[in-house]
Amino acid sequence: MKHFFKIGLLLIILGSVISCKKKEELISSNPLNSKYELLHKIPKDGKYPKITFDTPTHDFGDIEEGEKVNCSFSFTNTGEADLVIIDAVGSCGCTIPKYPEQPIKPGEKKNIEVYFDSKGKIGNTTKTVTITSNCKIQQTILTIHSNIISKKNKSIITWDN
Repeated sequence: MKHFFKIGLLLIILGSVISCKKKEELISSNPLNSKYELLHKIPKDGKYPKITFDTPTHDFGDIEEGEKVNCSFSFTNTGEADLVIIDAVGSCGCTIPKYPEQPIKPGEKKNIEVYFDSKGKIGNTTKTVTITSNCKIQQTILTIHSNIISKKNKSIITWDN
């Protein structure tokens, strides 16, 4: 009986060693990991990229509940090194950013598209997108605003003269 216990324990240990090795292989082979390494890399020459947005906010104004809208945030790499956007994350599932995945050269201008779905939302709404990059200041916040009008409460106002 003790023999079976020892064999079982040996198999568990062997299995965890193999699974850790496979996990390490998966991590090292994932191209996203090289992007994340940029977060901790200090340039030897001291030159960083810098992301400069034309405007970090956008107001959609009044939109109807359920309407899907989008806007474009224009930015320039005003730094001295290639800019890499590592990630862009909306504050909720209704806000989805699309960003350039290739390095952006100094002086180059690009856009980040932000898609917003107003389904299930009413009233003044503010959402954010957090941009993570290899800049010295690694995170930048973009903000979208809207006033969502309920389809049910929408009424047409007419004026009699």
